[in-house]
Amino acid sequence: MSKYEIKTKRGYDFYEVSSAFQKSIRRGLEEDAIFWAVELFESGFGEYVMKRIRIISSEDIGLAEPNISSQVWALYEMYREQAKKKDDKNHPERLFLIHSVLLLSRSRKSRLIDWTLIWAWFTHAFRRLTIPDFAFDKHNEKGRRMGRSWHHFFSEGTLLHPHFPIEKEEEMRERARRAISDPSGVSLF
Repeated sequence: MSKYEIKTKRGYDFYEVSSAFQKSIRRGLEEDAIFWAVELFESGFGEYVMKRIRIISSEDIGLAEPNISSQVWALYEMYREQAKKKDDKNHPERLFLIHSVLLLSRSRKSRLIDWTLIWAWFTHAFRRLTIPDFAFDKHNEKGRRMGRSWHHFFSEGTLLHPHFPIEKEEEMRERARRAISDPSGVSLF
């Protein structure tokens, strides 16, 4: 038995409802997730539901839908704005709660972020990395002592992986490289 006994309006255990809510979203069971969200909201835990929704957006969806957390944050802000109005009859903030639950339930799922968090924190005290050579550049003391210059920065320090080339990127990279040598010849257009 939990040391905290919190019941919902209809007599459910709060912690069990919270778990059922999140597990339903994980499994894409949107009608069940909505039921549990309404149970929590009607029991005075609307803000809690929105907090869980924000967590779920990273914990259970994350990189599978890279913009999900931004969308959920926008819905949360709209929820808060409507909730401030204290419209006890219609509770228009419920629109944004339901929108969030449907969005999360229907989203592709990935637990990569949470698995990575668990791994990183549990192993951090037992791991030690060496600063890689490419980190020593003109922006830190060791790199300057090594004689690392703009040339090193352009050839090593700015490597991207995976690189997604954008129109005019290489042209501007070359202009930037030349500007270091001859700043008087720079034209942005």
